[in-house]
Amino acid sequence: MAKKTTKKVVKKKVVKKPTTKKTTPTSKTTKKKTSKKSTTSARTKSHSRAERDKNTSAKLSNLAEGIVNSVFAGREPEMDVPVRAASNTNWNAKKGILEMGDSVGTRQLFNLGQARKFMQTLLHSKSVDELLDADKTLSLRGMFYKSLHTIEGTKEKTFDDQTESDGILEDLEVSLGSLREELHIFAKKRGTMVGNITVVDNGDEINCRKMGSGGYAIPSICEPDIIQFKNVDAKFILHVEKDTVWQRFNEDRFWEKHNCILTEGSGQPTRGVRRMLHRLNKEFKLPVYCLLDCDPWGHYIYSVIKQGSISLAFESSRLAIPDAKFMGIRSLDYDRCDLSDDVKIGLNDRDITRAKQIASYPWFEKNKQWQKEIKKMLSNGFKMEVESLITKDISYVTEEYVPARLKAKDWLG
Repeated sequence: MAKKTTKKVVKKKVVKKPTTKKTTPTSKTTKKKTSKKSTTSARTKSHSRAERDKNTSAKLSNLAEGIVNSVFAGREPEMDVPVRAASNTNWNAKKGILEMGDSVGTRQLFNLGQARKFMQTLLHSKSVDELLDADKTLSLRGMFYKSLHTIEGTKEKTFDDQTESDGILEDLEVSLGSLREELHIFAKKRGTMVGNITVVDNGDEINCRKMGSGGYAIPSICEPDIIQFKNVDAKFILHVEKDTVWQRFNEDRFWEKHNCILTEGSGQPTRGVRRMLHRLNKEFKLPVYCLLDCDPWGHYIYSVIKQGSISLAFESSRLAIPDAKFMGIRSLDYDRCDLSDDVKIGLNDRDITRAKQIASYPWFEKNKQWQKEIKKMLSNGFKMEVESLITKDISYVTEEYVPARLKAKDWLG
């Protein structure tokens, strides 16, 4: 009979990264604000990556040695994996972010309910070790295919789909205490940026003031050893939900007129976009204003940007932006902007359920502004998209709506 899955609560192990000597950057003349690491030499960055890879490799070796030692000691091979679930997520009101708790699940080789995930974790560990040795990177999709094969003597594949593979990689991240970037894995690029800033991307200087109609594609890896910032002249960041809205702002040169950085996340922003926003907010104290749809999904996107997400609670400290503001579109804008009935999109049962869930989040539950906002949307009985403002005028959102909100400091926090 298969053993039951066991769970235990342990204190988080803090893995101390090896310290490296700080090098003195080469002095260069730059405008206004400049990232401290923007002038670091390519040689120093390579050394930093080498130290990081060495540290990650050591963690993988420790994982493997623990399993091997168990085998030789006659014990069942097992590994501890922190639980990535709402039940193991804590709201830190003081920091304003979600954090992962201490609950850990034990993944055992001879447990029929755990054997598959045990095998998948070791397969991906082996692939990551090979990437470190080759000093190469792979996409999430590439990792899925690299570890995909039919188990000998069976018709069973190691992974059914990429979703299953992605989940195992996230388990590996939290188990090792290493970020995805430290495992040499990247996600598909999604998100765009333009504005008063120069980015140094893997040694290449990119002036985001001269990106034409397409903008700078925000990479999935935005760590300091890859991305540095120069000439950060902007006063704030305006993040919009969709590319279609971003195009309107870019075409109208909003970022130039209002001295800002304009970004978009194509819906739910990727880690790369959130990391970019986080770094600019923390390193240069740039306020982040979000222009999102007036619906439960727009509210959730804001929640993730501001507090972090349950599935990635272990990364909140490097992704969340507690002081991010929700500029709109708001439930009161239907009357305030004198919009027509044509823009109304009726709330369905799923929308209503989701809205109530969001209203019950600890970080929204005691926020009177947000309780009023969600209650107003539910009483309206409809949701609205940012694009609905086009019914007023093609450039109403860039020339009147957002400038008025900024001037009046009219937003939700």
